[in-house]
Amino acid sequence: MPTVTVTRRVRFNAAHRVHNPALPDDENARLFGKCNNPNWHGHNYTLDVSVEGPMDPKTGYVFDLAKLKAVVQKEITDIVDHRNFNLDVPFMKDVIPTTENIVVAFWKLLAPKVAPAALKRLVLWETENNYVEYDGR
Repeated sequence: MPTVTVTRRVRFNAAHRVHNPALPDDENARLFGKCNNPNWHGHNYTLDVSVEGPMDPKTGYVFDLAKLKAVVQKEITDIVDHRNFNLDVPFMKDVIPTTENIVVAFWKLLAPKVAPAALKRLVLWETENNYVEYDGR
């Protein structure tokens, strides 16, 4: 069977402060600028979740997109939507919540949940102009 990649897009809103507690406040402000606002700031995130695998000869699916939606909802959206990454999200405890660190954390949660397909790529849009991609490497 052909190997195909399918993608599900989800959206959520969350706040964060990009801040390294090991650094002095002035260095945090210099490194992270307005993203270091002590009163937080938020984003309307978009997450593209791509899984890859052979098509099932019975269904024609690589992975049922309704099931993928449910997995992402349970593992990610229910936990982060309308939350603060610094304060409310257990898997981000003691992690600087950059978009890069967030997408890597998402990968760790989702990769084992999409078998028999394989998680191929995550794309996390922080703004309409800024995004990160991660493929597990």
